[in-house]
Amino acid sequence: MGDFSDKLLTWFDQHGRKTLPWQQDFSPYRVWVSEIMLQQTQVTTVIPYFERFMQRFPTVESLAQAKLDEVLHLWTGLGYYARARNLHKTAQIVTEAHQGCFPATVEALTALPGIGRSTAGAIVSIAGGGRAPILDGNVKRVLARCFGIDGWPGQTAVAKALWAKAEALTPTKRVADYTQAIMDLGATVCVRSSPVCSACPFANECVAHSEGLIDELPGRKPKRATPVKQTTMLVVENDDHEVLLKKRPTDGLWGGLWHFPECDEDAIEETLANLGFESPASVTRLEPFRHTFTHFHLDITPVRVRVEHALNAIGEPDQLWYSTTEPANIGLTRPVVHLLDLLETP
Repeated sequence: MGDFSDKLLTWFDQHGRKTLPWQQDFSPYRVWVSEIMLQQTQVTTVIPYFERFMQRFPTVESLAQAKLDEVLHLWTGLGYYARARNLHKTAQIVTEAHQGCFPATVEALTALPGIGRSTAGAIVSIAGGGRAPILDGNVKRVLARCFGIDGWPGQTAVAKALWAKAEALTPTKRVADYTQAIMDLGATVCVRSSPVCSACPFANECVAHSEGLIDELPGRKPKRATPVKQTTMLVVENDDHEVLLKKRPTDGLWGGLWHFPECDEDAIEETLANLGFESPASVTRLEPFRHTFTHFHLDITPVRVRVEHALNAIGEPDQLWYSTTEPANIGLTRPVVHLLDLLETP
């Protein structure tokens, strides 16, 4: 297996990425944040988020001391917000229980919220130089194609085979470079569609390449019909052109983010009355749109409601008037961002 790592490292020395923001000033904290952000998110999308995050929270202690609202605000648009909530929780645990130092073993790291085996392996290997395999989406693709490991990686048996291969291939020297190299190979050469096999150091021995299985490996998740749900969102505006937002519960969908009040389409008047707006100046239905989650579609019907003489302060701690001209540093759901942009369009 040494031949595999030697070839990969030779390729990495010539073609690997070495100037990404999280590759500068390596530390467990920076590696951790980057790995969490990169989960199911493209590098080009992550770069500006990572840079803003590091500027505001340069240390794990500064992240631990921040309010969750501000963390979610900096995460707005990146999606999968449980990642941000877990970052905040883990930063507090590392600061309080570990004196600001990340644990040095995979086992101890995976005990922290939001850190799985692959992320823990990346922290140990990249930041600490310890021997620990990783298995993110890019690595799964490289190993499945190169060694002909069939099946969907989400299946237990397939995942076990991939982990065994990852463990066996991980070298004892230059582990940090190897870890970065195998991720880079998957991200830049062995990509999902139209891989650049001519640039791959393993083209001659790759099972998928030699047997014409590139489109079949790794196996795809079995398709199921995606459920569709509906909701009505009330975009309530006051005389000062502020909109009413409610904070969602910390756990669950869009946990901890600020959102427009929701109701069934036939309960608009009742919901407005419960909010204290029994005689709105106008009620206008806007163009419906769809927001897609991992497991379902959400069809949203926005209803624009103008109210007069609304109180400038809401009596509930989970409600506020949000100014679009002087926005608060809070986390907003993507539909809120979409509708605010829509309202500002002439």
